[in-house]
Amino acid sequence: MVGKKRIQSVDILRGFTIIAMILVNTPGDWDHVYAPLLHAPWHGLTPTDLIFPFFLFIVGISIYFAYKNKKTGGSVYKKIGIRSLKLVGLGLFLNLFTPYFPFVVDIETLRFPGVLQRIGVVFFIASVLYLNFNWKVLLGICVSILLGYWLFLGFMPLPDGTAPTFERATHNWVNYIDLKVLRYHMWQPDYDPEGLLSTLPSIVSCLFGVLIGRLLDRFGQLSILFIIAVLLLILGYSFNVVFPINKAIWSSSFVLVSTGWGCLFLALIYYLSDVKNIQFPPIFKYVGMNAITLYFLSSFISKCMYLIKIDETYNLHGWLYHNLFMYKFIDLRTSSLLYAFSVCVFYSLLAYFMFKKKIFIKV
Repeated sequence: MVGKKRIQSVDILRGFTIIAMILVNTPGDWDHVYAPLLHAPWHGLTPTDLIFPFFLFIVGISIYFAYKNKKTGGSVYKKIGIRSLKLVGLGLFLNLFTPYFPFVVDIETLRFPGVLQRIGVVFFIASVLYLNFNWKVLLGICVSILLGYWLFLGFMPLPDGTAPTFERATHNWVNYIDLKVLRYHMWQPDYDPEGLLSTLPSIVSCLFGVLIGRLLDRFGQLSILFIIAVLLLILGYSFNVVFPINKAIWSSSFVLVSTGWGCLFLALIYYLSDVKNIQFPPIFKYVGMNAITLYFLSSFISKCMYLIKIDETYNLHGWLYHNLFMYKFIDLRTSSLLYAFSVCVFYSLLAYFMFKKKIFIKV
């Protein structure tokens, strides 16, 4: 597997993942969305649940290739730290942004966690671990976290003496800790999908990407990637029996299954594009080259559209949706999907423009 081709496959998967993120985050109407484009209510797995772990998996692969020839030192750690803080800062900015920002900021109810915040934290920790430990230690860390997370959540009694569960109520450690530390600063009153304790296994999602990057760089055999994908899927779905697959608490089984699917998708993309010479639309590569920038812009502009009032009935988002995408002969879920698809087209065109102008923003 030649380096250039491998990176191209990673860029395609990254671009596909970002487009999928935008698609599921910007429906025309949240009350009318096809089930695969929604997260599982709690336990279980939908295609949407795979998007975020795919991105962390790709971050891990990128970490390997970015730092494989670099020695540890103050300048390297400084760059890693600055990039992590930028990601966290952008995420907090999105949570802070209101019609009155920056003149009015509601710190008392500000949501602290978020997607970009988690990416920043995971990127920092995974990068530092990669720079200081060999692959055997990293694999040991991954196994220890996954097993320790299961044992802690499943068997450690809660402070009130009751037995823990994996359910959404406060009788699981993930939600219990978040409620104690982040109360009034969470996505939902009783839990946050990017909370504190669940960040720990999400680091493993990224470290698995680091290990896969090393494996491909050292051996470069497509068959190995397929074998690892199948093994991870078997392990993950087997683990599901005792530790349910759950994206909200980022369960250990979820890490294994999502990484397995990530490996499989990456292997399939390489097989189709480089072995069978099937040309993927170049737009995936263009989007992948400005992934974080496009994701941030899509979130920021979407929030602005909800805040801009057109009249007493509609904001800008609602006005566009009702006037351009709602028709009596089209199912409401289809109309909602068409709106989301049009948003994806817009950011794909923006990615093409940025590529042509050689604009590559590294956050």
